[in-house]
Amino acid sequence: MSIELNTDDGQVTITNEVVATIAGGAAMECYGIVGMASKSQIRDGLAEILRRENYSRGIVVRQEDDRLHVDMYIIVSYGIKISEVANNVQSKVKYTLNQTLGLAVDSINVYIQGVRVSKE
Repeated sequence: MSIELNTDDGQVTITNEVVATIAGGAAMECYGIVGMASKSQIRDGLAEILRRENYSRGIVVRQEDDRLHVDMYIIVSYGIKISEVANNVQSKVKYTLNQTLGLAVDSINVYIQGVRVSKE
């Protein structure tokens, strides 16, 4: 599925993979995020950290009617308050998608797939 935008100059089509990549990049800028996790851990391995080119495997973009929903699967750092990290991710992703693509996001669901302990 993709998002269709009609402008004065013509039609713009934005794929869900582009939305997922932008959302993943915005989430990775938040403090306390170690990485994105795969949404299907059974098939892809337990709590695998995804690289930038694979963010779309850790983010699900859904369209229901005219509403846009984003599900994000992340791994957080140990010792960070998880509720604050999730709230920051939601705010940052919503703001970035609105400013970058002009999309109004109805909901951003954050799923914590793991906690990474730093090796010091």
